[in-house]
Amino acid sequence: MSTAATLSIFRHLFASVAEEMGVTLGRTAYSPNIKERLDYSCALFLAAEEGPHMLAQAAHIPVHLGAMPASVQAAVAGCAPLLPGDIVVLNDPYQGGNHLPDLTMVSPFAFGERVLFYVASRAHHADVGGMSPGSMPLSTELFQEGVIIPPLKIVAAGERNEAVWQLILRNVRTPEEREGDLAAQLAAHRVGTQRLQGIMERYGLDDVLAHAKQLIDYTERLTRRAIEQIPDGRYVFSDFLDDDGYGNEDIPIHASVTVAGDRMVVDFSGTSPAMPGNINAVPAITRSAVAYCLRCAALAILDLDLPMNEGVFRPLEVRIPPGSLLDPPLNYAVAAGNVETSQRIVDVVYGALALALPALMPAASQGTMNNLTFGGQHNGRPFAYYETIGGGSGAGPTGKGCDGIHVHMSNTLNTPIEALEYAFPIQVTEYRLRQGSGGEGLHRGGEGLVRGIRFLAPARATITSERRRHAPYGLQGGRPGQPGHNTLIQDGREVSLPGKADVALRAGDTIRIATPGGGGWGEPDQN
Repeated sequence: MSTAATLSIFRHLFASVAEEMGVTLGRTAYSPNIKERLDYSCALFLAAEEGPHMLAQAAHIPVHLGAMPASVQAAVAGCAPLLPGDIVVLNDPYQGGNHLPDLTMVSPFAFGERVLFYVASRAHHADVGGMSPGSMPLSTELFQEGVIIPPLKIVAAGERNEAVWQLILRNVRTPEEREGDLAAQLAAHRVGTQRLQGIMERYGLDDVLAHAKQLIDYTERLTRRAIEQIPDGRYVFSDFLDDDGYGNEDIPIHASVTVAGDRMVVDFSGTSPAMPGNINAVPAITRSAVAYCLRCAALAILDLDLPMNEGVFRPLEVRIPPGSLLDPPLNYAVAAGNVETSQRIVDVVYGALALALPALMPAASQGTMNNLTFGGQHNGRPFAYYETIGGGSGAGPTGKGCDGIHVHMSNTLNTPIEALEYAFPIQVTEYRLRQGSGGEGLHRGGEGLVRGIRFLAPARATITSERRRHAPYGLQGGRPGQPGHNTLIQDGREVSLPGKADVALRAGDTIRIATPGGGGWGEPDQN
């Protein structure tokens, strides 16, 4: 029989599998995006007759982890029978992925003859082909965004599938870097399998499986307890994406959150239809964002960090209209849906929950990842890079927002200037807080950042950003944060760039990105 102590022990044992996988992946990767920014996630799943159940995760990227169950389900279904020694790779957003740069790997773990667990990793690769370096183009269909990989065995019975391996490398601009990052993911899976083997040998089959199931049930109970503390009712909120990069502006995301006892229904009826540009998001991203919001609300209500596993999803129903921005038709462009639309989903669900819990929920954070990709040729060698840039977080009832931080669905680190300048023909001309960008209030919103990058060789850059027209909202009388702004400096002249821009750069050109501040909370103190 499990006790609170033994459940806690096993919770951290299971999470340690994912954590050690993540450490291995980060330390052995080639690209700055993975080894410096830590743009990857790892998780552990429990095998079950009805399908894999998320059991534990490392403290990695929220948008990856909440969406990963769909990837594991697709891998298991698409490559059956999935046996020990096999590793599946996939990135197809319409078959379990979220957007093409995120390559997911899934491998089974067996004890004796029975598959008991699956380990999974997801890493954002800085280039997977497509129409522009960095594979975050201003696309209008999925085929423009990079190589599309349905669930395939990249390792079968312990042997690397060279045909799949070479197919991937032939479709990217930086094959040497991609090979190193793929190998790092394979290494992470070996470590995950070894750690699971050690846990099984130490505690035995029956104890491990019993605690795995009870941990999920325990999380469900905690989640239901948190929902019960939210007043019953229907709470409605809307917010807007700036544009889709193709002239369509003020794109609504609408949510109604209905709480009844220990269950929550989040309905996105009224959200915009799918768009021509790449801001569409597949349903797994929406479910991921909603689960993240529920866990954050539970932390505020119970002062308890819920384990992230299948139990969080059981009391939660997410309704998404087919054909909408959040469930687009097959092969619609989705590159920005994962990074930008996911952030706005959080803002909308947070806004609805703030109506139910006005004394607990914070104002809007910067609401964008400020995605920058660039690439080209330098000294005969290709280069490609991707990064997201922090901004201000929203102020809350207990204090001001944080300055210059990655928020909500992004949990990556800053890329050090030294690493950037060492790896690429660029010079970082400025990197500072954007003073005055946080919204005023009883508690002020966090400040955004300003990042300037001067290119020392010709390159092509793509900016995918939001909150350039619609400011992050304040709450309870707090003022909005300042919107962001993108600038091209060329021949001494400054030219404003739209939130979504594709730019041909000459040596000497500079791109400056000023990120949004967070919203303020509470009426500003008049004294």
